[in-house]
Amino acid sequence: MTAAIELLAPARDVQVAKAAIRCGADAVYVGAPRFGAREAAGNTIAAIQQIVDFAHPYYARVYVALNTLLRDDELAQAERMIGELHRVGIDGLIVQDVGLLELDLPPVPLIASTQMHNATVEKVRFLEAVGFSRVILARELNLGQIREIRRATTIELECFVHGALCVGASGQCYMSYAIGGRSGNRGQCAQPCRRRYTLKDRRGRILARDRHLLSLKDLNLADHLAELIDAGVSSFKIEGRLKDVAYVANTVGFYRRKLDTLLADRGFARTSSGSSELAFEPNPNKTFSRGFTDYGLTGPLSGVGAIDSPKSRGEFIGTVANVEKLCFVLGDDHDLHSGDGICFFNGKRELSGTLVNRVEGRRVYPQKMHGIRAGQKIYRNYDRVFSGKLTGKAARRKIQLAMSLVEKSQELTLIGRDEDGNEAAVVIAGDKQPALNEEAARKTIHTQLTKLGKTLFACHEMRMETTSTYFLSVSQLNAARRRLVERLMQVRQAHRPRPAGVVRKNAVAYPEKHLSYLGNVLNRKAEAFYRRHGVETIEPAAESGLDLSGRLVMTTKYCLRQEMSLCEGLRSGGTAEPLILEDEDGRRFEVRFRCGPCGMEILAP
Repeated sequence: MTAAIELLAPARDVQVAKAAIRCGADAVYVGAPRFGAREAAGNTIAAIQQIVDFAHPYYARVYVALNTLLRDDELAQAERMIGELHRVGIDGLIVQDVGLLELDLPPVPLIASTQMHNATVEKVRFLEAVGFSRVILARELNLGQIREIRRATTIELECFVHGALCVGASGQCYMSYAIGGRSGNRGQCAQPCRRRYTLKDRRGRILARDRHLLSLKDLNLADHLAELIDAGVSSFKIEGRLKDVAYVANTVGFYRRKLDTLLADRGFARTSSGSSELAFEPNPNKTFSRGFTDYGLTGPLSGVGAIDSPKSRGEFIGTVANVEKLCFVLGDDHDLHSGDGICFFNGKRELSGTLVNRVEGRRVYPQKMHGIRAGQKIYRNYDRVFSGKLTGKAARRKIQLAMSLVEKSQELTLIGRDEDGNEAAVVIAGDKQPALNEEAARKTIHTQLTKLGKTLFACHEMRMETTSTYFLSVSQLNAARRRLVERLMQVRQAHRPRPAGVVRKNAVAYPEKHLSYLGNVLNRKAEAFYRRHGVETIEPAAESGLDLSGRLVMTTKYCLRQEMSLCEGLRSGGTAEPLILEDEDGRRFEVRFRCGPCGMEILAP
């Protein structure tokens, strides 16, 4: 079992990172200046330094994603960048390209990106053997598979628990590159999974027309955290390096509360310091949501597609009872307000929306009535009141501090001990003078010494261990408090856990002897790495300019036949007949089905 659990949040920039940490994240992950799997979420070295400086006093960690495939002419720049990132104090580097392990890297812990397709015991065991400190597990794994990996390894296991799902196996999806040259493995995915498709059988019969057939609901494993801990996961990751402050604050606050209750019940610890006080009641339905799924973590997949729309629909509010000229009437009580955004599916199964102008009981007066009809389900995708609480001071985070005023012969000493056991002491200058009004003196001492509002600390205990009550001026007390906080911060910094990593340049055998383009080898250093580990044949990565016509561009555990109630493979005792997926531009992809374990393979036109 794992004794310390990490809640890991995304941060597209400094502002989001600070919000995540204030709301309770134990760690954040951010994009490097270049070569991150979300090209639009890069941060400068200076910005990352700001995030590190904000996070480390809480013992929160900062991981940087440099998790794309690199070309030969990019390796030197990546090597320099990693050196700069190490110097500003990052706590881990998320990578995909094994060519980086052949470079002269500083001792920064390496984290195997989910883009490395960490889906088998053999793969994870190999990554541990060559020096990775952590692996981010493939999203497709179920609890049994995670348990199997844990039993066979000791490496840290991180898994996604919330956010958008890639329908294709991470690092193994080439659909975007095949149709437009934008590679997900290069941080440029065009998200073809969110486009419209028509599904046909081989005889041309249309099974579904103009639907978002590859779009999935969002992942939500909030009800499975205990099972994941038992399975060996130590880091719970929220997806969303392009998401805004409101989304990240809300989601982090939600999972923080869930985890705190769970950890308290089990006697486990979190990996950072402090506790967060939220100015809002977290609810993941109130920020971006396509609906939720556990993606088959504990059982078979069912209803995981968001095939009517890839957009956020938010929270269900109610059903339209009847429609009037300027308003509609909901059948149940609701809490809609003026300024809220609402949406609904129209007669063409398209998501439409409008704003609420005013509300009178169950009557809702929107900006426009077009498309609203009786029997329709109404969702709220923007809650004006709730969103207002997520900006500005949405949360504050404090580290608990016990203070004591101790008498030592001729002097008084102020001692502070934080929740991590760090301790500092300062002598209060001046002669000891017995107080004429002891009650007033004790009140002044307590008030001034515990006035920690602008610091990281909150005093939960103030003890006076003196033979008498002494008079101390406000200026004496304030000076002592400031010096104590300053020294305690220095002690915290000195004692902050500093993870280190080391690449092991050995010859342990890679699980495969032959790598196709699915091995994602784009540079000579990566090729040298695999050769040293016993791989005999290596096909260049798709991004080398490989012609993908007729080749596999996506593997997924999602099954369109199952989603559309067209499953026939097991009933017929074999494999279901392939289907054709036609996109909006007329491209036709062959879809093959893996019956039994369930899933699909999609081939390029």
